[in-house]
Amino acid sequence: MDWNDYDAALFDLDGVLTPTAIVHMAAWDEMFNAFLSARGAAPYTPQDYFDHVDGKPRYDGVRDMLASRGIELPEGDPSDPADTDTVCGLGNRKNDAFNEVLERDGVTAYPGSVALVEALASRGVKMAVVSSSKNAPSVLEAAGIDRFFPVVVDGRVAGEDGLRGKPAPDTFLAAADRLGVTRERAVVLEDATSGVAAGRAGDFGLVVGVDRGAGETALVAAGADVVVTDLQEIVP
Repeated sequence: MDWNDYDAALFDLDGVLTPTAIVHMAAWDEMFNAFLSARGAAPYTPQDYFDHVDGKPRYDGVRDMLASRGIELPEGDPSDPADTDTVCGLGNRKNDAFNEVLERDGVTAYPGSVALVEALASRGVKMAVVSSSKNAPSVLEAAGIDRFFPVVVDGRVAGEDGLRGKPAPDTFLAAADRLGVTRERAVVLEDATSGVAAGRAGDFGLVVGVDRGAGETALVAAGADVVVTDLQEIVP
């Protein structure tokens, strides 16, 4: 690829810029083990993350994890305080745990991703983060790279503006619009097949798949034009 052909780069966050899954895993572990211990239930394990939580909306993960232990709680409401023993309350408790783990342990951006971001900044390429996470701004700040991204279209922005999530292209299109660039001159960088599909559906100039485990075949099938294992590979 030739970066001279593009004016903007639209980055997913988790798995592209930062290994945020590590923080999510620790937050689920701390929240669930405290809750399950108090109930005398079998402890939460790393395998539970993959079996019941990974890739799901937060409240769905709570519901499915509780079901695996035969525990039923009222659904509650998203406005429930974090100390409420409802599905939503536990989900909100996990979000608090995420922020605590992030503040305590921090998160380090992938070195290759930082190299690309710094190189693009020096070339004057506009950059945005497009993430389904509502914690994107705090993650960027913790990783020390927030200054590179004047535009962040995250889960909170999507909710407020009524934007459909990935694989719909809405959030990427909104980011390009806020940067003042056309889709044809923007590059989408994603590690998930749903995000790659969103970039293809938006008819962006180039869709880069970052293979952090999805596999090159799956990323290409979803619409990636280029697949790399590390963003260092496309540093200009």
